[in-house]
Amino acid sequence: MLVIDIYSRRIIGFSVNTGNTDGIAACCILNKIIVKKVTPKYLSSDNDPLFKFHRWQAHLRILGIDEIKTIPGAPTSHPFEERSIGLCRQEFLDYVLFWNAEDLARKLDQYKNYHNQTRAHSSLDKKTPNQKAANDDIPNRVVSLKDFRWKSHCSGLFNLPIVA
Repeated sequence: MLVIDIYSRRIIGFSVNTGNTDGIAACCILNKIIVKKVTPKYLSSDNDPLFKFHRWQAHLRILGIDEIKTIPGAPTSHPFEERSIGLCRQEFLDYVLFWNAEDLARKLDQYKNYHNQTRAHSSLDKKTPNQKAANDDIPNRVVSLKDFRWKSHCSGLFNLPIVA
């Protein structure tokens, strides 16, 4: 499960479940993601029968979360979620091996940090999601192209230049 902030495109968290997922497991997964964070006001989900389970509905009512359903057969009805999931798979999961759920969760957390703190997004005017959430502007200063070094992210999968 993935929870993102649509405004800033910031990934709030991932959670991994092993085995069959039912309504109770879905509630536990959501709780793992939003623990010690601000409870979202809205949650987007698809029309999977899992999200129609009475425990899931009751859990959202208790948390005060309004659920927004996708339009059946139209994956473009929630483009930011689809894009975030696709990017995570294309940029990260297709290239990374993981051994168990704990290893996958740790690596997804590394990707979340990279995505939120380092990766600039063209739809956010070349800002990172954390900068967009904080409304910080990227400073307009001239830097010499000779003064840089490489910084490794996600165990060496991404290497980006930074000012030295």
